[in-house]
Amino acid sequence: MADSLWWVLSTALILVGLAGIVLPALPGTLFVLAGIVLGAWIDDFTRVGWFAVSAVTVLAILAWLLDYVAALLGARRAGASRKALVGAALGTVAGIFMGIVGVLFMPLVGAFVGEYWDRRDHGRAMHVGIATWLGLLAGMLGKFVLAFVMIGIYVVALLV
Repeated sequence: MADSLWWVLSTALILVGLAGIVLPALPGTLFVLAGIVLGAWIDDFTRVGWFAVSAVTVLAILAWLLDYVAALLGARRAGASRKALVGAALGTVAGIFMGIVGVLFMPLVGAFVGEYWDRRDHGRAMHVGIATWLGLLAGMLGKFVLAFVMIGIYVVALLV
């Protein structure tokens, strides 16, 4: 009976992690990693061994780095000001309270407002806002793909 509860917790952590990829308030890949490590631990690392756990950990670290780098590269490539980056971060936080639409679009609004506040150029602010938003979406897509690769490694290790 106790093992069943551990498996439920492991699965719940993985599912919460997938939600956390879209919701910036939750560290998505960290929850996926925690669920996988818990699943490996339940079995004393017999089916999901240290190699699989190490590979999944490396992917989780890559996903974490991607989260920060993708938006920054989008913003930097467009020549965003420091205020645009701060605006995108504040927009991301504000978006948490607005549901999925807020999470997806408030970083764009924040970057736009920050850039406009800094340079007073509507066209440039829109360009920076869109570039930052595309960087965030690319990062989110990359994290999603990496999370599913992590889960795939886990499932294959469990079944083989």
